[in-house]
Amino acid sequence: MNPAMTAAAPLAESSGPARCPYLVVRDPDAVRDVLHRPADFSPANALVAVTPLAGAALRVLQRVRFALPPVLASNDTGSHAGIRKVVAGFFTPATVAAMEPRIRELARAAARNAADLLDASGQVDLVQAVAAFPPAVVMLELLGRPVRDLADLKRWGLDSMELFWGWPDEERQLELAHSAADFYVWLRKLVAESVAAPGRNLFKSLAGHGLSTPELCSLGYFLLIAGQETTTQLISTTLFRLLEGSAPAGWKDAATDAGSRAMIRHVLATESSVPTWRRVAAHETKLGDGLIPAGTEILLELSGNRITAPAPAAGPSAAAQAARPGQTTGPGLVFGSGIHRCLGAKLAELEAAIVVQEAALALPEVRLQDYQPDWIRLLSFQAPRTVTIETRD
Repeated sequence: MNPAMTAAAPLAESSGPARCPYLVVRDPDAVRDVLHRPADFSPANALVAVTPLAGAALRVLQRVRFALPPVLASNDTGSHAGIRKVVAGFFTPATVAAMEPRIRELARAAARNAADLLDASGQVDLVQAVAAFPPAVVMLELLGRPVRDLADLKRWGLDSMELFWGWPDEERQLELAHSAADFYVWLRKLVAESVAAPGRNLFKSLAGHGLSTPELCSLGYFLLIAGQETTTQLISTTLFRLLEGSAPAGWKDAATDAGSRAMIRHVLATESSVPTWRRVAAHETKLGDGLIPAGTEILLELSGNRITAPAPAAGPSAAAQAARPGQTTGPGLVFGSGIHRCLGAKLAELEAAIVVQEAALALPEVRLQDYQPDWIRLLSFQAPRTVTIETRD
């Protein structure tokens, strides 16, 4: 680490170069400072692939004219405010509140289906049965688009997360690139249909604002991932922690409105589905008392995570270590802060709380079957891939 980076040590630390070659900022006040200074710390690298894509993967994407110009999350130009205002119109507090009955309807149906599957087979994966699909349905309905191809959308979302925020080798990159290309082709058709459709929908509104087809596809690509897959992951982690026993609340507590909401806030603060996010120093600038060179890639810790966190001390069992949440930075930063704060924050909290509550109500006498499931562990996303339960004896 050069002297300029060392000077920032009270606020930041350099991570291991193999998996995370960024200046990691952990201090909550410093994280907030970075997020509130977009002219100094640009979001231009927010959606750049963590692992540079190899030629074979790039050719797959180029064949479908895959393009992701900066529109919202990575936009550091003057166009950002106007675009954000249009998108925000689809996520107003009144709109989100009006969706609550529909969210509960979807969550209740999913929970009942999980109960039926449990009765039939003796076990059920709550990620697939209750967490996966309600957020996707809600997102498409909020955007004014038809609900279809949900299984494909979920698969494309996870594959794209790995492609852009993971460490796939060249062979895996090629598989993921084919998936991303399929998603992009589907999305281009959705955009074309949306612009020509009667009534109000997000893509039509943004086209009226002046966005081009590549810009609409770029926004849709990440919005249809972040707008639903991260909520699925938040629900999955919450369900796992409740059933595994490390949470400050129990499964019965989660069956109440207050209990489920409190548990969601706990997980958001300790190990949210989006634990980190990136920025890049637009020019040489100061962070606290430290000097940050121009071009420095920065990783902001928003909530406890295990990618850049120090390894746990030896001693506790593997299960106990897995149960220990990461560093808490407080719920105020979980969805970002400043002009790029997540527009779907309230929606995600509401959806997650309702799905968890309905699952706990419909499945009162269950226990976790697998205490060490495989986890999604990407630079900026984390959650258990499965939460498999069985009937309690």
